[in-house]
Amino acid sequence: MRGIAFIGGAGPEAARCRALVEGADILVAADSGLILAEQAGLRPDWIVGDMDSLDDLRRLEAYPPERILRCPRDKDLTDTELALGLLWEKGCGETWLMGGGGGRLDHLFALRSLFERCPRPQRWVTGTEDIYCLNAQEQLALKLQAGALLSIFPLGSGPWELRSRGLKWPLEGLAWDRGFFGLSNVLLDADCSLCAEAGHFLVILPQETPVP
Repeated sequence: MRGIAFIGGAGPEAARCRALVEGADILVAADSGLILAEQAGLRPDWIVGDMDSLDDLRRLEAYPPERILRCPRDKDLTDTELALGLLWEKGCGETWLMGGGGGRLDHLFALRSLFERCPRPQRWVTGTEDIYCLNAQEQLALKLQAGALLSIFPLGSGPWELRSRGLKWPLEGLAWDRGFFGLSNVLLDADCSLCAEAGHFLVILPQETPVP
């Protein structure tokens, strides 16, 4: 099952949101992520959070009360963590984040930290980026325009090993370590791929040339 959590912050424009949710089993809005979902004409199955950043609480009146899980503002988990936890609880083995672009730097770091955990999201789509978590023994085909840029960050404790095809700077044999990254690599053609031989990685792509 695939679940998508709409979260606060900049997300993809409405048409792209609708295209991305095709085939999803559960949609959850975390607090002001409800705004992003509704702007795309989508109706989440669940709404979670303390609602401290929702622009108008009257939005909640359109949903069954039993589908709104409202929490106190003083809590140990963020609204995004609550949304992901609900998706995992409902049996979603694949989870995506939608939104979360721009805004406070500490919020951005917190979202990035979610990909260090297990379980973790597989994909994160902001207003300008398409971000993938590439786990060991997984491959990511890049259907992008030649000249597009991508950046790669190792996650977790390693060891890390990555193979690539079609990049200006090949990734084989690199000595990945904590704090290491590959910034602004260039796709040479429209047929490129990455394969994680060991460890897991965060792969950041430009949204204007999305992966199908």
